[in-house]
Amino acid sequence: MSDKKLRGFAKIISQQFEPLNDNEKFKKKFKDTDLKILLNATDGRYAALIKIKDGHVEVDGIKNNEKENLKKDALGWDGKLATTTELFLKIAAGKLSTLSMLGKIITRKIKIKGISKVLVLTELFDL
Repeated sequence: MSDKKLRGFAKIISQQFEPLNDNEKFKKKFKDTDLKILLNATDGRYAALIKIKDGHVEVDGIKNNEKENLKKDALGWDGKLATTTELFLKIAAGKLSTLSMLGKIITRKIKIKGISKVLVLTELFDL
């Protein structure tokens, strides 16, 4: 775990992903990976920037009070997923069907950029 103080949504995400640093399957599978994925809970005060590099994952909390803070130019993310905290929790718990998710993407309740990069998250949940 990192020694920085995370809050809100970023803290929840960190608790989900940082234990992977002790997982040998994760270390082996992602040993040559350099990837940043931004998860923005649009109704929260903090977004989570998941950084996967050389078989190690780290989560940073980013204040999402200004759109400028979350832009690709500012953070260098490869993929982005933005929606409400409630929808994030449903996605993580597997409570949304693919069809339901697709409907929410079409109606812009879920916004994705760099979908192939964001899909790496599904691999992380499987470990």
